[in-house]
Amino acid sequence: MKDQLFSDTSSITRGADELQVHYSTGEIIARIWREHLRPRIGLLLLASFAMILTAATTGAIPFLIQTTADDVFVAKNQTMIYWVTAGIVVVTIIKAISEYVADVTVGYLGHRFIADVRITMFAKLASADLSFIQMVHSGRLLSGFLNDANLLRATASRSIVTLGENYLKVIILVGTMFYMDPRFAALILVFMPFAWVMLGRQRRKMRKSTMKSLQETGDLSALITQTLRGMRVVRAYRQEDKETERAACAINRALEFTMRGTRARALSSPSIELLTGFGFALAIYFAGTKGVRGDLTLGHFMGFMTSALLLYGPLKSAATLQTQLQEGVAAASRVFGIVDLEERLVEAPDAKPLALARGEIEFDSVSFAYEPDSPVLKGVTFTVPAGRTVALVGPSGSGKSTLVNLALRFFDPDRGRVMIDGQDIAGVTVASLRDAIALVTQDPVLFDDTIRANIAYGTKPLDEAQVIAAAKAAAAHDFIMGLPKGYDTRVGEAGGLLSGGERQRVAIARAIYKDAPILLLDEPTSSLDSEAEAKVQKALEELMRGRTVLMIAHRLSTVKKADLICVLDQGRIVEVGRHDELVAKGGLYTRLHRTQLGITGGQPLEDGRGEAIFMAGE
Repeated sequence: MKDQLFSDTSSITRGADELQVHYSTGEIIARIWREHLRPRIGLLLLASFAMILTAATTGAIPFLIQTTADDVFVAKNQTMIYWVTAGIVVVTIIKAISEYVADVTVGYLGHRFIADVRITMFAKLASADLSFIQMVHSGRLLSGFLNDANLLRATASRSIVTLGENYLKVIILVGTMFYMDPRFAALILVFMPFAWVMLGRQRRKMRKSTMKSLQETGDLSALITQTLRGMRVVRAYRQEDKETERAACAINRALEFTMRGTRARALSSPSIELLTGFGFALAIYFAGTKGVRGDLTLGHFMGFMTSALLLYGPLKSAATLQTQLQEGVAAASRVFGIVDLEERLVEAPDAKPLALARGEIEFDSVSFAYEPDSPVLKGVTFTVPAGRTVALVGPSGSGKSTLVNLALRFFDPDRGRVMIDGQDIAGVTVASLRDAIALVTQDPVLFDDTIRANIAYGTKPLDEAQVIAAAKAAAAHDFIMGLPKGYDTRVGEAGGLLSGGERQRVAIARAIYKDAPILLLDEPTSSLDSEAEAKVQKALEELMRGRTVLMIAHRLSTVKKADLICVLDQGRIVEVGRHDELVAKGGLYTRLHRTQLGITGGQPLEDGRGEAIFMAGE
């Protein structure tokens, strides 16, 4: 991409993304005031009072200059020297103190605001629908926390509050100018309406370019996150140059949109400076002609011009902040897009805690679709008796993992009900439902913390003895004690410092520690080698004892031990029974069973999906 300093690259365009929501500038400012500034009205009043003092002391300077010129240099009044000197010292002290108080208070309000917004964003994402989390790349969400939130802080503090301070100075200084000489004041300000028209155009351009720049930054964050996670594959396929090229493209696109905003911001200050300069030229011309005729004193002229010169600074700053305000508004449109996420899965107003008696799970005519025209489940009905194990088997995409998600109420069925001990889980509190269920997945999720913290993860208080007991039951204690810091060893990002089998045993220990009566297993041994699988399988048997278990089957040995096997195909249950019964039927289960064992005569499915049921997952 060629360097573009003073003109846009017209071929660069950018569509909307998942985080973009439109809010007007007035809506953003009103919301910041309502939700974050008004609750801290005391600090805001303190900052406002300090800014008023700063503006007032600035407005006093022209009068001191006028008095010095007329009474000291012209009238030769020696007494006024002491009064003017003392006045300047007092005004300077008051101005310095008020500026310090205003800057610190405004700074705290801005940083406190962004801290509150980030907390709200995180809480919203922690409870957001899984469909949204799966739709938006984590890198874009991370960019929202960092880049978008920081720009929004500028809107809350520097742009809004400091803009108010500069406007106060402008109002006081303009009032001073009109008090001294209305005609000269009108001459200086006659060009200001033209300046504000120009600024309006720059503000719109600034907001649009900032929005596009933030989107590109989000894409870059997504690309970096994706590349770091897949670095082994990138290097194995020698795609370093290609990924670098993609990153360079995203960075250059972000640069172009950033430069569009930079040009808009840079033009705002010269616009004010140019038009104000024309006003100064007119004022000096007419003041000079009056001074030559003796109609204007030196002090009067110096006082008036001091007011005009002092006006230039805050007026220029206000013009620049007007465009910077649009950066924050663009960021707020993305940040509040996360904060305002509507949860489709909500708890019923009259929800009651789950009254768990036996732990029986029932799926009653359950249908579900992630996309309206692509049903995943079609009227599925079966029961997991209390204290028994039911295995779900079937080709990839048949709906096995979706049933597990529905049991945890990560989603609600489109039709039908999921019940536990005869209670529709849509009518019980989510907390009580999930307290009753433990989950172990094929890809164990560990957090970058100690092994102890990962085992004790959850609402249950930490009990060292129970942590060790859970680890022993999961066949994890021995390898943990062999680590340099034992249970205090950190597992690294996503448990990357442990092997696959070790991570899975820690995850099983976590489920044992939770001691929930219902257990959901989503192919927990699918990615393990034979040695690791044998150890994990032993831990699973300990975990499953005495619990109601719904599992997505993977290994033949596990399926054989299930009390009941439900075979799914294309969102429907096509076979139900025990292992020997299903093998004898010669149906789908038999064909997939033969495929896994490599038995001659195993026939592929009619739709061509002949993968083994025990290796299948969603």
